[in-house]
Formats: sequence, structure tokens, C-alpha cells
Amino acid sequence: MQYSKLLDLATDLGYELAMCGAETFRVEETVTLLLKAYDVEAEVFVIPNCMHISIEPVVGQPITRMRRIGYHGNDLDGVEKFSGLSRAICNRTPEPEVAQQWLNEVRKMRLSYSLPWYLAGDFLGAAGFAVFFGGTWLDALCSGICGIAVGLISKAMDKLKANQFFSTIIASFLMAILAYLLGVAGVSPNPDAVVIGALMILVPGLLFTNAMRDIIYGDTNSGINRIVQVLLIAVAIALGTASAWSVTSLMAGIPVSAPDLNHPWYIMVIACLVGCAGFTILFNIHGKGSLLCIVGGVLTWAVYAATTQLCGSELMGFFWGSVFASLYSETMARIRKYPAISYLVVCIFPLIPGAGVYYTMNYAVQGDMAMFADKGMYTAATAGLMAVGIVLVSTVFRLWSTWRREHKRV
Repeated sequence: MQYSKLLDLATDLGYELAMCGAETFRVEETVTLLLKAYDVEAEVFVIPNCMHISIEPVVGQPITRMRRIGYHGNDLDGVEKFSGLSRAICNRTPEPEVAQQWLNEVRKMRLSYSLPWYLAGDFLGAAGFAVFFGGTWLDALCSGICGIAVGLISKAMDKLKANQFFSTIIASFLMAILAYLLGVAGVSPNPDAVVIGALMILVPGLLFTNAMRDIIYGDTNSGINRIVQVLLIAVAIALGTASAWSVTSLMAGIPVSAPDLNHPWYIMVIACLVGCAGFTILFNIHGKGSLLCIVGGVLTWAVYAATTQLCGSELMGFFWGSVFASLYSETMARIRKYPAISYLVVCIFPLIPGAGVYYTMNYAVQGDMAMFADKGMYTAATAGLMAVGIVLVSTVFRLWSTWRREHKRV
């Protein structure tokens, strides 16, 4: 057995998954199962920015590989393809050199959207959610333009290798300046909705869902690490938009927003559909999977709206909506043999409290600390109930999968 080449293969595959944005437990499980398929026991330790793998050959000294993991992307097509490759290797156990060739071929087969498509995703995501959060169609157009600005700024920051915290502050600041100026100029009736729609592009939805799923699967350190990243990005968004509001107020006057519109259900469905379609592009989801994600997002909002009415509580709507999103994602994952995260990250987006984060920051800037505390607590409760819903369903599916595996052995 060529242990060194086998370990290189496992390390490369785990690294590719991590860089695409896979959960920590998925990376550890993939590497462990791949090596186990070759009757090699391994110690695998992965955290969001580092991977350590050690094996002990039958003859000779232990062999170890360590790989630093840089900035994680949002490439769910890559997660799907590399997960499928790992299953193929485990089932067929080819020679390590052959498996390495398969890995190189999958690298070449990965799909990615061109820059115009990526900017179209920014436009659709921002425009759809601007209407979703109470804006007009004119607000949607303005938010789409601001979304494109966010996309271009983020790309420029990536080329400069700026850290995510700084990149988020700059993107949110410049985007919000543009949105508020459009409001002051009378182009946008509701600049708040414009800002919220465009900010959804910066919301770390994949980090949040990965954090919850890592905690479920016992990777508590990785989950907490990701939650800290989520909080830092939220702070960066707040700093950027708050600074923009202050600068615009000094330069051109205080931006005034019209009251949020209560759209009829069919407008909300269209807005949700458009917004989710944009995020399937931003998360690099292709083919039938993108359609299923969009359908899942719309159904998640429908469950949220229905349960809010039935229970008389918006918080319960968020809980049952997240339960449905997780249930839908886990079911699709088992039917199509793709990772659940590929569906969950888009399905859950209509529930992300982007407006809550924005208004919490806005009250702080205006000095209304009572409303700041009230809105902040409500937003935190919303995120907490969503996390509980995801954890509950994923845990049940995890236990069921474990029981089935053990039952087959017996």
C-alpha cells in the first residue's frame, strides 16, 4: 500500500471540500471514510482554518499531513462534486494514483458562473428581498443596483486579499451611501428597504448554517469559531451602514423612508422567488438543484407565514419555517444524494432577520437605546429559534441514519 500517496489524496480531497465551504464534520467524515475504505485507520482533526491528518502504517513510522485552509468560498457545486467523488472512491477503492487523477478531473469539471452572471445574482438577490422587506418595485431597482455595487466591491476586495471584516465594512458603507443618496434625491421612496435588500448579499448565511450543523455533529469548537465569524461580520455590516447614515446625514440631510408596504401574498411569493434565484447564483448552485432550492425557499416562507397566522406569534413562524427548511433540505439530500447544505443555505434565506439587524443598528445610531435593546433582543431570539429548528431536524435525521447503519450491520 502506497500510504504516502493515499494520505496526499485524502488531504487534497478534504482541502478542496473545506475551501468550497463544506461543514467541518463533512470534511472530517469524508477523509476518515476514504482512508477506512482502504483499511487505514486515521486520526483526523479539522477546524475552519486548519486540517491535520495522521495515519499509522502496518510497517514504519506514522505519517502526518497538515494543511492550512484559507478563506472559505461559497461554492456549493464544488461541495456536491467532491462529495460525490469521495463516495465513488470509497465504493471502488482504485489505486491512489488513479483516484488522484479522478480528483484532478473533478477539479476541471467544476462549474462556475461568469462575472455577468454573478452580478445578475447580486441584482436579483438584492431586488427580490428589497420588495420582500416592504419596498416598492422602484426600491427593488435601486437595491439591485446597490447589490451590483456590493458584488463589484467584494470582488475588488478579494483581489486585494483584504480580510472579510474590512471588506464587509467597505462594501456595506459604500453601498449604503449610494442607497441613502438615492433616497435623499427622491429616486427611492424607501431607502431602508433598499439597504436591507442589498445587505442580504453580505449576510453570512452559509457560515450560520454551517455553524449550527457543526455543533449538531459534535464539532463544537468549529461551530463556535464560525458563530464568532458571523458576529464579526454582523458588526462590520452595522459599522458600515451606521457610518454611511451619519455621513449622508451631514452631507445631504437625513434620509427619510416611506412606511414599509404590506404586499399581498402573491407579490411576496414573486419577491421570494426572485431573491432565492439570485442566491442560487451567488452560492454557485446549478441545474435542477437551483430550481429545488428556489422552490424550497418559497415553501419555507409559506410555512412561516401560515404558522405565524395560526400560532399568533411571528417567533413561532420563524421556528416552524426553519424546521420545514431543514426537513426539506435533509429529504432532498437523501433523494438526490447531495449534501443537505446545498439546499438549506438558500431555503433558510427568506427567514434571515436582515431587517432586524439593520433596524437594531439604526436605533443605536439615532440614540434610541430602548428600541435598540428591544429590537436587538427580538432579532437574537429570531436567530436562536431558527438555530433550534435546524438543530432539531438535523439531529433526528442524524440519529435515524446512525440507527440504519447499525441495523444493517446486525
